[in-house]
Amino acid sequence: MRVESRLTGEVPLSTAADVAADLPPDSTILVSGFGSVGYPKAVPLALAESDRELSLTIVSGGSVGAEIDEALVEADAIERRFPYQSRAPLRRAVNQGTVAFHDRNVSGVGDEVQYGGLVDPDVAIVEAVAAGEDWLIPSTSIGQTPAFVESAEVLIIEINHAQPLELQEVHDIYRPGAPPNREPIPLTTPGERIGDPCIRFDPEKLQAVVETERPDTPYSFRDPNGADREIAQNFRRFIEEELDRSVVFDESLNLQFGVGSLGNALMSEIDAMDAGGRDVVYYGEVFQDGLLDMIESDRIETTSATSLALSEEGQQRFFADIDRYIDSITLRPCDISNNPALIDRFGVVAVNSALEVDLYSNVNSTHINGTRLMNGVGGSGDFNRHGFISVCALPSTVSDGEKSRIVPMILHTDHTEHDIDVLITEQGTADLRGLCPRERADRIIEQCAHPTFRPNLREYLSRSDEGGGHIPHDPEAAVSWDH
Repeated sequence: MRVESRLTGEVPLSTAADVAADLPPDSTILVSGFGSVGYPKAVPLALAESDRELSLTIVSGGSVGAEIDEALVEADAIERRFPYQSRAPLRRAVNQGTVAFHDRNVSGVGDEVQYGGLVDPDVAIVEAVAAGEDWLIPSTSIGQTPAFVESAEVLIIEINHAQPLELQEVHDIYRPGAPPNREPIPLTTPGERIGDPCIRFDPEKLQAVVETERPDTPYSFRDPNGADREIAQNFRRFIEEELDRSVVFDESLNLQFGVGSLGNALMSEIDAMDAGGRDVVYYGEVFQDGLLDMIESDRIETTSATSLALSEEGQQRFFADIDRYIDSITLRPCDISNNPALIDRFGVVAVNSALEVDLYSNVNSTHINGTRLMNGVGGSGDFNRHGFISVCALPSTVSDGEKSRIVPMILHTDHTEHDIDVLITEQGTADLRGLCPRERADRIIEQCAHPTFRPNLREYLSRSDEGGGHIPHDPEAAVSWDH
């Protein structure tokens, strides 16, 4: 299916203000969006500007833009929010306890909404580049949109004229069947197409179509700093050794990177690496700026994601020359891009960052001092647990070197020691595979901790070891440790 116009057939056109006025004040709203792109903008803004007393529950596939997670929060319109957030106003509200937030691994959110009882949705509001009486074509992300459209009894579509119609070329919409008779997903290579560019729905659901031309408010990436580049160089050296060591990489190297400036630095190093004739493939959840560079230099075979999580500059670059990139990009629903069986099937090397890591390789990705939420776990759990090799990459210090990110014991755990194979900082690489806890701790201190903090970490480990146990700890000292 290829469409040449934004709207086809008899669709119920409306205004954002009228749609917002008709929504119940305590609505549970499923919204499109992932990687801060592809989310509805006009209706959320109309809700925020309506001066109504609202207590909304908002469920998205991933992070969304300011129109939802800033404007609605500042209007005191959100009561509950699932399953990810990345903007300061919502973060403050969550930490103050004025918005109830529930964090989830994003791969399962579609199923939990559709089958598991996470919420009882009233309406799905999704952004599209085109729509008809029983179909829509998503814009810059897919995320959980297909599952949300199926789950809600009422559908509202925002047609965004700021998003190019050519985006239909990158979409591959495939929905798994319902458990317990769900068939295997028939995707045999990351670049294969198994679905359609559009999402089909019961035409009785479609309540309103709103036309907009408001652009995304996407991520803003800083330029990679010295630590980012050193981490990326260490990662490149590790990968080069793995290419020689493991038969898994005889034909291709399938990679996933978490979104951010460090991810862009890692991609730059892979771009410059000699892969020895192997195909380099991206199979992850977010397509970011560094992948545009790799496509331009012809260093990547194909990319598969659920979101074009580009910076504003990257999005302008992509839109200005879209035909140059679209043959190398496939966007899929999140329950395909983050599917554990496919991550395992393709032998993905997963690279994600963290706030801190303890001496035994337990990882905290989300909470400062164990209490204050930063973002959310997102898809890192999907890839850390199911990747062929799971790499945690992060700087060894924070606060201008005043605090170590390698700590004795983390106070909040997102990923356990069982999920992490390799730890990389700007100091070096600790391959933790096959090591017992004491061996892991020794290697992490020697290879990854900043030299300033190694003596205190060794002292902690020595003191903890006096008490014995499989995983030595001094809980009182760990909680009070602040170096």
